[in-house]
Amino acid sequence: MPKYQNSYFTMPDGTLKHVHPLTGTEVWTVPTRAQRPFYNRPLKTPKPLEKAEEENYCDFCQTEYYLTPPEKARIIQTSDGHYQKIEKLNPDLLEASHAVFRRVANLFEIVTFDYWAKNHGFELSATQAQWKKKYLENPRGMEHVLRLVEMKLKLSGKPVEEITSTSIEEKLKLAEGFFGGAHELCIAGRHYRPAAEWDNELYSSGEMTPEEHYGYMRFTIDAMIDIYANNRYVRYVTVYQNWLQAAGASFDHLHKQLVGLDEWGTSIQSEMEVVRESPNIYNESIVNFSASHSLVFAENNYAIALSEIGHRYPTLAIYSKSKNARPDEHGPEELMGVSDLVHACHAAMGSSIPCNEEWYYSPRDAAGVMPWHILIKWRTVNPAGFEGGTNIYVNPVSPVALRDQVVPRLYELRSLGKIHDLKIAAECELKPNPLLYGQK
Repeated sequence: MPKYQNSYFTMPDGTLKHVHPLTGTEVWTVPTRAQRPFYNRPLKTPKPLEKAEEENYCDFCQTEYYLTPPEKARIIQTSDGHYQKIEKLNPDLLEASHAVFRRVANLFEIVTFDYWAKNHGFELSATQAQWKKKYLENPRGMEHVLRLVEMKLKLSGKPVEEITSTSIEEKLKLAEGFFGGAHELCIAGRHYRPAAEWDNELYSSGEMTPEEHYGYMRFTIDAMIDIYANNRYVRYVTVYQNWLQAAGASFDHLHKQLVGLDEWGTSIQSEMEVVRESPNIYNESIVNFSASHSLVFAENNYAIALSEIGHRYPTLAIYSKSKNARPDEHGPEELMGVSDLVHACHAAMGSSIPCNEEWYYSPRDAAGVMPWHILIKWRTVNPAGFEGGTNIYVNPVSPVALRDQVVPRLYELRSLGKIHDLKIAAECELKPNPLLYGQK
């Protein structure tokens, strides 16, 4: 239960105390520590960009396709402007086209193939085994896989002598995760935005067009579906995006991550327990509450966006209004509606604020229902000893201040045609109980 009967109140000195209605996380916004982050605030002095005809700035770039595992899928743009999906790309064709998006295994898995094999007896599916066989029969494919395994062993600290003495059979066994692992990356094709002149002009989610962002989300959801289809022991696929090093990214190159789990995870588990007791809590305690406190800042027919209380970081939340509680159950218009609000939030905050994008949805084996929602957490706060000793988090940006930073940018972006049309601030309808999750 929350510590306070009122989960959102201001003390006489101006300190705002707020508690998240589902997690119970207690947050204080103290006036004297309010140092507001600004969108596109430069973190370092920009330098002129050394332009390359084909990007070569990191391991995810166009010239480095062979530095990532075999491609499970790729989106390309055809000469007539349409998008085409290519699955299980032939190793001879990796450099034959420019990928708009690419899907590959994570070279360093969190939940490894070995985890699934030893704990659940998992083996490659027939489709995955056939792809591996075909890929390795190609000399270039065999060379690609062996080089990656050797690079991984080297980066893991293995001595050169040990790597050299490891047999090809053992190395190929270590490559099983490339073809059948459940930790994947969906990588954007660009490192920098088109026509970039400076090295801080990165290609972020907000730099995409609304159509590109929709394609990126659709591509990610397809990856989620495939992970479930190929590993029956996966109970939940967590989806997230770390943007910039301060948010945990290895490269400042846009990518989402998907990790299959054999449990829901503590966060989902605790939320589902609350949902069982209060099925309508996302409407009552989050969306309706936010509407009554003027924290809803954007809305369309399919989703609603708000500045959410009770987070240790400034957090923008986007909730799907759909009766369907999982991303893969959303129709094209519903998905576009969610995508448009997520894209608008990223565009409004700019590409220089480190953030985590986290997806939450109902597990397939859950009795209760939660709506699909996405949290964008600005990693502009560094929790220190005070938080660790008290479990009270100091967030210097109040939900109202966060809303006030985003809204002017949304008006500007809408007028420029850089985001799809949506209702902003006072334009929002704010109908009670707009989330239809769980309804038949």
